[in-house]
Amino acid sequence: MKIALAQLNYTIGDISANKDKIIANIERAKREKADVVLFAEQAISGTPAFDLLRKTTFLELCDDALAEIASHCKGLTAIVGVPTLGENGTQSAAAIIERGRVVRYITKANITARREMGFLSGGKGAETIKIAGEKVCVVVGDDFSQLRGLDHNIKHIFSINARRYGKGMLSYRYQTMYNLAYLESKDVIIINHVGGSGEIVYDGTSGIINSKGETTLIMKSFEEDFVVYDTEADNKPCDLPVEIYSHERTSYNFRAAVLGLRDYFHKSGYTKACVGLSGGIDSAVVACIAAEALGKENVRGLMLPSQFSTDHSVTDAQIVAENLGIEYSVLPITEAYTSLINTMKPVIGGREFDATEENIQARLRTIMLMAVQNKTGYVLLNSSNKSENALGLCTLYGDTAGAFSVTGDLYKTEIYDLARYINKVFGDIIPTSILEKEPSSELHPGQKDSDILPPYDVVDAILTRMIEQEQHREEIINAGFDSETVEKIHSMVMQNEKKRYQFPPVLRLSAYAFGHERLMPLINKYGD
Repeated sequence: MKIALAQLNYTIGDISANKDKIIANIERAKREKADVVLFAEQAISGTPAFDLLRKTTFLELCDDALAEIASHCKGLTAIVGVPTLGENGTQSAAAIIERGRVVRYITKANITARREMGFLSGGKGAETIKIAGEKVCVVVGDDFSQLRGLDHNIKHIFSINARRYGKGMLSYRYQTMYNLAYLESKDVIIINHVGGSGEIVYDGTSGIINSKGETTLIMKSFEEDFVVYDTEADNKPCDLPVEIYSHERTSYNFRAAVLGLRDYFHKSGYTKACVGLSGGIDSAVVACIAAEALGKENVRGLMLPSQFSTDHSVTDAQIVAENLGIEYSVLPITEAYTSLINTMKPVIGGREFDATEENIQARLRTIMLMAVQNKTGYVLLNSSNKSENALGLCTLYGDTAGAFSVTGDLYKTEIYDLARYINKVFGDIIPTSILEKEPSSELHPGQKDSDILPPYDVVDAILTRMIEQEQHREEIINAGFDSETVEKIHSMVMQNEKKRYQFPPVLRLSAYAFGHERLMPLINKYGD
C-alpha cells in the first residue's frame, strides 16, 4: 500500500483556504500513485475552534468543503479530519472518502483535552476499513492511546491527530506509538497538524513505527511536509531526532516560538512587531525570536531608560538591536516620570519611595510602547517569562502588557538557554554582558532580583516541582530545598493568580501552561 501523509498548516475558520490546500495535496497524492492520503484531525476547520464548533453555519461550511474535496478523490481513498454534527452534538471525525464521495465518518470517542471539553461530544471511536485490499484501523485524536486488543488481521493503524507541541510531549507521543506498534504488532501511522494556532503550536513530526517497534519515517518538525510511504518497500529504521528524547530541547523551543509568533502575526493580518528593549535577557531573546519570525525589517526596538537605569543597560540594548539589524530609538522616560510624580504630589506626596513609583515607571513605558503600536502599526510583544508570571514579579498594565507573549511559558533559566542557543546558531547577537549581569528590573537604585529571591536556578527548580510536577511543599522540602524559600515561593505563586488572569495570550510551550493545564480559581482560600 502506498500511503501519502500530508502534514499541513491550517488556519482556524479559513475553511476555503484549508479546502484548497487539502485538494492540492490530494492531486499530488494522485500524481504519485498513492492508494490513500491522510490529513490531520479537523483539517478542514482548523483547531482548536472552540465555540465555532457550536455554530450550525460553521459546520455546514465544513460539510460543503468536504463535498468539494470528495469530488477530487477518484482513484484513491482520502481520510480527512472534519467536525461534524452527531446525535449528541459536534464530533471530531475522520471522513472516509472513496470513489468521489464520503462513505462514512469515524468519530472520536474520548474528549480529553480541556480545549475540546464542552465543545465536542464523544462518538463511537476507532473503526476498521479496507484500503487496497488490506484491513486498516482508523482512529481520531486521543482514542489512539486507548486502543487495545485489535483484530490480528489488521495490518495498519491510521491515527489522524492534532497534538500540540510542549516540552516532553513529543517523547510521550512516540513512546505511546512504540508501545502500541510493538504490543499489537501493527504499523502505526500518525499524521499531525503543524503551525501556530493562537496560543498553541503544532509541531508536525508525523511519523510511522512498524510492527517491530522500529521507527521507519519521521516527517519534518515545525514545517509542512508531504511523503508517500510504500509499505511494501524496504523501509529502513531511522533514528528519532535527539531533541525528542533529550532533556536539552532548547532548539525545539526556539523553533516552536518562531513558528508560533510568525503564524500568530500572519494569520491575524499583522506584519510588524515592537519590543521594549531594556538591556535584559528577556527582551533580548524576544527581539531575536521576532526578527527570525518576521524579518528584521519588521521589528522595532524602543529603549526607555529612567534615572535608575544603568548606562550599560542602554548600551547592551543598542548592541542587540544593531546586531539584529532592527530599527531602534532611545526615549528616556525621566521627564515624563518626574512630571507625573509632581502632578500626583497632592495625593501621594510626602510618602517614602515604594512600589508605587516603580509601577509608574513600568506603566509609563507601556504608554509609550502602545503609542508606537497605535501610531505606526507595530504590534507590541510582551517580554515576560514563566518565573516572573508565577511569582507575580511584574506590573499589571506595565510589563504585563502586549498583544502576545512568546516567552511567557518559559522559565527564566530556559530564557538563558535560548539566549545561548541563539548566540551559538546566529553568532553572538546577545552580548556576554547581558548573559552575565544579575537580573534586575532597575526600578530603584541598585535593585536586583536577588534582593528578594535565591538564584533563578533554585527558583525554577522549585517552581518546576510545584507547577509541572504538582508536588506539595513538603515533598519539595524533603528533596533538599530550604523550607523558608519554598514557603515564600509557594505564597507568591498562590497570591498572584489575579495577575495571571490579566496577562496577554501566552504561547504554550510547556505541558503545564498557566490558565490551561494549570487553571486555578481567581479567588482561592485553600492555600495548601
